[in-house]
Amino acid sequence: MILVDSDVIIDLFRDYSPAVEWLDSLEQSEIVLPGFVVMELIQGTRTKIELARVQGILAPFKVIWPTPEVCSQALAVFAQFYLGHNLGILDALIGQLAVSLNEPLITFNQKHYAAIPTLRTVQPYTRT
Repeated sequence: MILVDSDVIIDLFRDYSPAVEWLDSLEQSEIVLPGFVVMELIQGTRTKIELARVQGILAPFKVIWPTPEVCSQALAVFAQFYLGHNLGILDALIGQLAVSLNEPLITFNQKHYAAIPTLRTVQPYTRT
């Protein structure tokens, strides 16, 4: 399972070569998107045509959601780190989902997730 954040998917939408090469290198690996990532990507659309394109591109990926227990853990992390680290609500939920799955989150947004205890993040390719 490869849990991917929205910034990496946006690079794929933009046909950014390193992102496309990274995705191609994964072969049969299962790409998983937190449901909140899908919602963020949909929120970034401005027209029905863009929405349909995003939904079409995302269709092959598995979407997962946190359990109520994971949401409670995310709430505790958010309450602890919001003020001191400016942790975002969705970042707390996405990060805690990765922690609960014991999987790294594939992202370039290390700063957004730095406050979440035991979360591992991985940058999948080099950005220029």
